[in-house]
Amino acid sequence: MKRILPIVFLILIIITILFIFFKNNNKLQNMGNNMSKIKNLEDYILQINSYEAIAEITVTSNKTINKYKIKQTYSENGDYTQEVIEPENISGTKIIYRNGTLTLENTKLNLNKIYENYQYISSNELGLQYFIQDYKESKDASFREEEKDVILETTVKNDNRYIAKKVLCVDKKTKAPKSLEIQDNTQNILVYILYNEIKIMDGQEEIL
Repeated sequence: MKRILPIVFLILIIITILFIFFKNNNKLQNMGNNMSKIKNLEDYILQINSYEAIAEITVTSNKTINKYKIKQTYSENGDYTQEVIEPENISGTKIIYRNGTLTLENTKLNLNKIYENYQYISSNELGLQYFIQDYKESKDASFREEEKDVILETTVKNDNRYIAKKVLCVDKKTKAPKSLEIQDNTQNILVYILYNEIKIMDGQEEIL
């Protein structure tokens, strides 16, 4: 009996060690698989070359807050259009970027006034494609995982000293962008874009 007890005790120790080993190994595998999925999601976002979106945009400047509802359209040939839905006083205004040229369209309004007073609305910095471009070109772009989202961050190199950083939030389940923040050099949010609807296209085929 005395000889059996040490053997039983030794077997229990071995079983416990094996249990801990396999449990930790499964955790590592799950972490590896999860990181692989997140990396694939990052790659997916960076490959977007065409989309349509309805977005609510909040612009904070000079201690004032202005809100807009805008339809954005970007095609793989590089054409980009922002159409203002709200507020009503500039509704119907289209900001079009084509072949490096900016065009403002609204026959009912003074377009010079729109350009002067709504500088962020007439800026291509609001486009998802320009976040992707900044992310690809930045040496310190990064991504991290949260409970339901993946956060992609990048610094911005441009002539506007007030725009320093962009932060994109992507839903892990749907793979759809949820919001985009444009921050200044003190990390204050200048522009917050909430995507109410977004369709990611592959050529003419909708994939989201």
